[in-house]
Amino acid sequence: MIPRAVLVEGLGSLLLFATVIGSGIMAERLAGGNAAIALLGNTLATGAMLFVLITMLGPVSGAHMNPAVTLVMRLRGHIRTDAALAYVAAQLTGGILGVWLAHLMFDLPVLQLSTKLRDGQGQWVSEAVATFGLVLTILGTARMRPDNLPVSVAIYIVAAYWFTSSTSFANPAITVARSLSDSFAGIAPSCVPAFVAAQIVGAVAAHLASGIIFPAALREEPA
Repeated sequence: MIPRAVLVEGLGSLLLFATVIGSGIMAERLAGGNAAIALLGNTLATGAMLFVLITMLGPVSGAHMNPAVTLVMRLRGHIRTDAALAYVAAQLTGGILGVWLAHLMFDLPVLQLSTKLRDGQGQWVSEAVATFGLVLTILGTARMRPDNLPVSVAIYIVAAYWFTSSTSFANPAITVARSLSDSFAGIAPSCVPAFVAAQIVGAVAAHLASGIIFPAALREEPA
């Protein structure tokens, strides 16, 4: 079960990250310089792919596709340490391959580094808030309305793209991967550490808050 779940985490991350980068490139090319239209195209593609991937892959691996989510699931005892580490490695590897695949699809150089600066207090607070909301959405919906988890996560990310100044990366793996694309969705490598730190703070805060809001959270067998 574990090798299949790890493979699924890598595949899911590949498809999700390729969607984020690819739709960003396509949106920027078609938007004619209108950043709002470009962001809307990027948002809708990402939300749609999230819904599909969580629906399809959730029963196999939980469809984390996000080290912050995997960290919280480890803290809650839903996954063993060895499995969590394998998940994170698969998420990073699959995600980077997804970025490179997007570059290939749009005839861009495969190896790139982003030059887009995303820094400052507003961006960092946004990433903490975005990740907090994402993890709380996952934990709360899994407890209260588990059948609605795919749509809840997808709709949350669609909303968070627009209500946060950072456009809601909310995922350490995708933050690293997006630093390897000098495109609409990119982030300069120098900005990555602060983003990841803020994401971890937000994820842990959501884990702690969920214990108060959802005290009878469902327990799962460790993977």
